[in-house]
Amino acid sequence: MAANHQLRADVGQRVTGFDLDQSKIEKLNAGQSYIQHIPADKIKAHVDAKHFDATSDFTRLREMDAVLICVPTPLDERREPDLSFVENTARAIAPNLQRNQLIVLESTTYPGTTEELVLPILEKGGLRCPIAHADHAENIATDFYLAFSPEREDPGNKQFGLAQIPKVVGGVNPPSGHAAAGLYAQIVSKVIPVSSTRAAEMVKLLENIFRCVNIALVNELKQLCLRMNLDIFEIIDSAATKPFGFMPFYPGPGLGGHCIPVDPYYLSWKAREYDFATRFIELAGEVNTAMPYHVVDAVAAALNDRKKSIKGSKILILGASYKGGVGDIRESPAVFLVQALLQEGCKITAYDPAAMERVREAVPAGITFANSAYEAAHGADALLILTEWEEFANLDLTRVRRELKYPIVIDGRNLYDPEIMAAEGFSYYSVGRTACYPDGVPAAALRNRKEA
Repeated sequence: MAANHQLRADVGQRVTGFDLDQSKIEKLNAGQSYIQHIPADKIKAHVDAKHFDATSDFTRLREMDAVLICVPTPLDERREPDLSFVENTARAIAPNLQRNQLIVLESTTYPGTTEELVLPILEKGGLRCPIAHADHAENIATDFYLAFSPEREDPGNKQFGLAQIPKVVGGVNPPSGHAAAGLYAQIVSKVIPVSSTRAAEMVKLLENIFRCVNIALVNELKQLCLRMNLDIFEIIDSAATKPFGFMPFYPGPGLGGHCIPVDPYYLSWKAREYDFATRFIELAGEVNTAMPYHVVDAVAAALNDRKKSIKGSKILILGASYKGGVGDIRESPAVFLVQALLQEGCKITAYDPAAMERVREAVPAGITFANSAYEAAHGADALLILTEWEEFANLDLTRVRRELKYPIVIDGRNLYDPEIMAAEGFSYYSVGRTACYPDGVPAAALRNRKEA
């Protein structure tokens, strides 16, 4: 949400952010940022220029020409869609809805949400926005405009900012689609109109399920390659030299973020309404969900090589956010792994450059938080890397080796060269590669271990 606000303010639009969290509102109005990849100086510049402010007063929605809904769409405890944030936001907008106002849902969701959930709530006040997609509906009368345009953002990606990413837009009727396209054309390089909100909702799901399925493929292949004594990264990078028909995806400790791990379940849930089983998609979700369990096995195997039980071991976890460069821990495999290792009887020390405050709220008591990787390494039996922060890729290995009780590194992000790590004196276990050991480790330990 804040990224959208920043972009609109960048092009001179007057932007107001609405939220229920008073602490966020106070930070934003003070020119501060609570999101890692959005610099505070940009927010402050827009606040000082009177281009941006934040409020919890939803009656001010009446002053807006356009209202963009950017709220979480998580899964519930049964891994079914939880649209309570979307529903509650629509209910907050409804009494303040104005004639000719544009409402756009940007939150990732299943096809039909805009028409079936949001529209009926907004129409309760008497204003109408008829569903119509035929060519003859170009000039259909509508009291307000309603559209869906999925968020397309890769936090921390310096190559593709929001302004450079094409925006898909679909309206519940042609005038709504045109209104939304006109808004986004002011701030992005290209607008892609589609026939309906349902089509736009499905576009977003396809984008992320495509990634989910391909990541599941390489996650499964990495396990096979280990048994065959093959390096999955050598295989993928070599295949990627083909100039057509191939796109590289890489294995890891599990999926994270607010879209890729969640979207397959949104579509599978909706598909059941049409008596359709999305077996292939569900299988990919199962493969990816199992990945953190392999990491737990790898930690146990690495400790076992040193004749050390996992129970009672002190494990250093580097990284809690789901990817480097952001402070977001939603669906992060690190959160699951902290809980899983605690259940195994481990003592956990954790460090992340940006996500520590969120981790404290998300994980149970009983873990220690450090102020640096080196502080966290002191006396640890093993080091587990879960996030590809640049800081973690450039550690002083000699210092790390000195601080650790045992020179064991389980690298869930393949940040280091196995041979270099072995030369530095580490027993090194990484995703998709056989383990490397330093000189002096008994020959009996020089065998393929389970992958991270």
